[in-house]
Amino acid sequence: MISFLLLLLLPVGRALEETLMDSKWTTSELSWTAHPETGWEEVSGYDEATNPIRTYQVCNVQEMNQNNWLRTRFIDRQGALRAYVELKFTVRDCNSIPNIPGSCKETFILFYYESDTDSASASSPFWMENPYVKVDTIAPDESFSKLESGRINTKVRSFGPLSKRGFYLAFQDLGACMSIISVRVFYKKCSDTIAGFAMFPETLTGAEPTSVVIAPGTCIPNAVEEHVPLKLYCNGDGEWMVPVGACTCAAGYKPAMKDTECQACGPGTFKSKQGKGLCSPCPPNSRTSGTAAVLCSCQSGFFRADADSADDRCTGVPSSPRLLISNVNETSVALRWSEPRDLGGREDLFYNVICKKCLLEHRLCSRCDDKVDFFPLQLGLTERRIYITNLMPHTRYTFEIQALNGVSSKSPFPPQFASVNITTNQAAPSAVPTMHLHSSTTNSLTLSWAPPERPNGIILDYEIKYFVKQGQTEGIANTITSQKNMVRLEGLRPITLYVVQVRARTVAGYGSYSLPVEFQTPLEDVSRKSSFQEQLPLIVGSATAGLVFIIAFVLIAVVCFRKQRNGSESEYTEKLQQYIIPGVKVYVDPFTYEDPNEAMREFTKEIDISCVKIEEVIGAGEFGEVCRGRLKLPGRREIFVAIKTLKAGYTDRQRRDFLSEASIMGQFEHPNIIHLEGVVTKSWPVMIVTEYMENGALDSFLRLNDGQFTVIQLVGMLRGIAAGMKYLAEMNYVHRDLAARNILVNSNLVCKVSDFGLSRFLENDPSDPTYTSSLGGKIPIRWTAPEAITYRKFTSASDVWSYGIVMWEVMSYGERPYWDMSNQDVINAVEQDYRLPPPMDCPTALHQLMLDCWVRDRNLRPKFAQTVNTLDKLIRNAASLKVISNLQSGISQPLLDRTVPDYTTFTTVGDWLDAIKMGRYKENFLNAGFASFDLVVQMTAEDLLRIGVTLAGHQKKIVSSIQDMRLQMNQTLPVQV
Repeated sequence: MISFLLLLLLPVGRALEETLMDSKWTTSELSWTAHPETGWEEVSGYDEATNPIRTYQVCNVQEMNQNNWLRTRFIDRQGALRAYVELKFTVRDCNSIPNIPGSCKETFILFYYESDTDSASASSPFWMENPYVKVDTIAPDESFSKLESGRINTKVRSFGPLSKRGFYLAFQDLGACMSIISVRVFYKKCSDTIAGFAMFPETLTGAEPTSVVIAPGTCIPNAVEEHVPLKLYCNGDGEWMVPVGACTCAAGYKPAMKDTECQACGPGTFKSKQGKGLCSPCPPNSRTSGTAAVLCSCQSGFFRADADSADDRCTGVPSSPRLLISNVNETSVALRWSEPRDLGGREDLFYNVICKKCLLEHRLCSRCDDKVDFFPLQLGLTERRIYITNLMPHTRYTFEIQALNGVSSKSPFPPQFASVNITTNQAAPSAVPTMHLHSSTTNSLTLSWAPPERPNGIILDYEIKYFVKQGQTEGIANTITSQKNMVRLEGLRPITLYVVQVRARTVAGYGSYSLPVEFQTPLEDVSRKSSFQEQLPLIVGSATAGLVFIIAFVLIAVVCFRKQRNGSESEYTEKLQQYIIPGVKVYVDPFTYEDPNEAMREFTKEIDISCVKIEEVIGAGEFGEVCRGRLKLPGRREIFVAIKTLKAGYTDRQRRDFLSEASIMGQFEHPNIIHLEGVVTKSWPVMIVTEYMENGALDSFLRLNDGQFTVIQLVGMLRGIAAGMKYLAEMNYVHRDLAARNILVNSNLVCKVSDFGLSRFLENDPSDPTYTSSLGGKIPIRWTAPEAITYRKFTSASDVWSYGIVMWEVMSYGERPYWDMSNQDVINAVEQDYRLPPPMDCPTALHQLMLDCWVRDRNLRPKFAQTVNTLDKLIRNAASLKVISNLQSGISQPLLDRTVPDYTTFTTVGDWLDAIKMGRYKENFLNAGFASFDLVVQMTAEDLLRIGVTLAGHQKKIVSSIQDMRLQMNQTLPVQV
């Protein structure tokens, strides 16, 4: 079973759109609510196909200060979490209207208002942005003049998440001359489908464009699950994506009807295991007569080995070996033979050699004893020859060569064999072991030795050969015989070195001489002889040590000389020159390589796809799905990883751009930079595997844990981000898209910079307002420095500006920078030297550091190294973080302060809590009896704690809103935390 789960990245079902309302087909009056009555006017007209339609138009440009509202009827959301609005409208060009005393516009604003009942009236909800929720400011692609026919514009916008029973749409005109031709409201869903032999029900899309909704599946009949759990993901476009787990047809069944059914295998066919494969005819020498067979039985005389699969043919046993030849040499024999005529249909042929010793007089045979040696081996022999030694002399032997294969053990009959009978000859004795000196005189040596290990008969006598050693030559040899294993050599010269050898003789002849041994006769002074013999090993050892020392000295001198001579010849290729300054590594742009694959091979590590196991989808990336899984590399423990996949149908450029992030990331090694484990490029799908960060993106993590961290913890996160950016700046790498959404957080609250090199490849996506088109690409306006927006000048200094925005995001717990201002309004505000005010409870020192990052002159902004030092000082001096910024200070306040919500615009306490983003406590307030504003305004901090508001940040937010409510009621009761 392969550990890796193959993903199907192609959409497996078309997207469905369910219409909630479409004014195009309404021929009677729409009867939408207009405020004031002199504003929007319902009229009859015709669409581009001359079909009669009901439209609304407004054109009060001759009057000042226009504020005209139009609201649709109640629209039931029918369970949808996100709604889409298709608007068709025309707008007149202001330049074509002469003598306009007012302020002419060419845009209008789209709002929505959620409600559980159809309770809206002419005066409720109030005609103002709050409680209505703004969707977008709608501008035409084309406007028309007086002399031209109206040019119809079509715009699609979406909004969510939706939580109440339904909603109203509202349109605000601030002085335009326009007409709304039609309004269609719809939602998207994934149709019911069969994918991977599993059935999945119709599923609504999620609340966000990037959301994925899990739909559980069930296997079709005669299919079984391959992996658990079985589920399919519905993306924001209403398309099914990335099945996790799969069903396949069970053993005995094959796919049919375009992979929507599993049919039984017919007679004579089989399928041995579950999977997508088809039924196969029975292998040779096997058969089956039923249907849905998982195995074909072997015919008589044929078998399958234990290691054979059900798909393998049935095979037989081999015939006997042929042409067995023997060659006897005294007590050894060499055997050779040829391959059997019939191998049984298999290739795993091997041989066993059976040795039997027979008594000549009685013809009785028995197995050979363990002293017999077989070379290379006796059983499981794959070669067709063998050498057998240590046989008994003058003995009759029978050797059987058995031929076997993988099914021989299945056969009830013994293996077939070829045999040969041989009789060994008498062998000469083996060599005599080393001799020993018993005693010596000036003219004699007394020597002894052990008998041969293999005498091969009765030893008749021993022959001793000796001669005087004369330098490197041998002297004239003398021989002497002995009946015993001892001899006395006489008539020798004093102080003379003799070389002695001995051999044994049997009826078969002499054996081999022993190894030569040197013995020396002594002087008459026995002490002198003893002293010389004792000193001889010392003299030889000293000479040997000196010789070794001289050789070693010469070798070292030669090596040093060659190293010195060749040192200047060492070269480095230009590709490996990554160090411009000694010790400082510099980032290499993979796009400077003529072949991007070369950069990938140099900076990344290829991972075998069998080491990767995907467990679930956790999001949608720029090029495909983002999944959580496990990585088990050889010799390493299994770890959790994040896996980015490249969606199917990609182009060569998309593949290059996708893998460029890995080529960039692979050059970085820092605890605050996301770590690349490797890439999968030789299998499908293409993957980038990185370390897994349990808490995900920093912005969503902070929003989920609003108010739950201390200032020191938040500054620690900022310090980690700054350290990572300092490393990147030292590598000469410019990030371009530094934002809290591109910072990942692990279980230890360690923040790591991620998403490298993707911002330059972003495609136009009208559903994502984060990135706005500009000359040469798209940029995140709210996070980008002015010079980068205007001149496309991206440097580490522009990353510093972005870091200041990240600081603001962290201290505001994931608040959107500049809130609901449009990107153009943000650009204008920054150009007028307005800056974001300090978030609630933000230390003055941190807001001052933000302002330093937002200095217009990029040369005056702090370097990341300075920022790290500053944050380190603040962490060491915690008292400096207790000085809180005054929320009313700063020149940015008139533009960027958010309007305090008017409690009188809220129908219920729950609506008020939703407006201040504390809707999670609606049931707490209701269950405790605080169901009216008169009671809420009297609440204290103890009341909040008692009803379950335990987080300090949430307490402060609610208390601050209650204080504003009191000011509006002219109350003076203090509320303290």
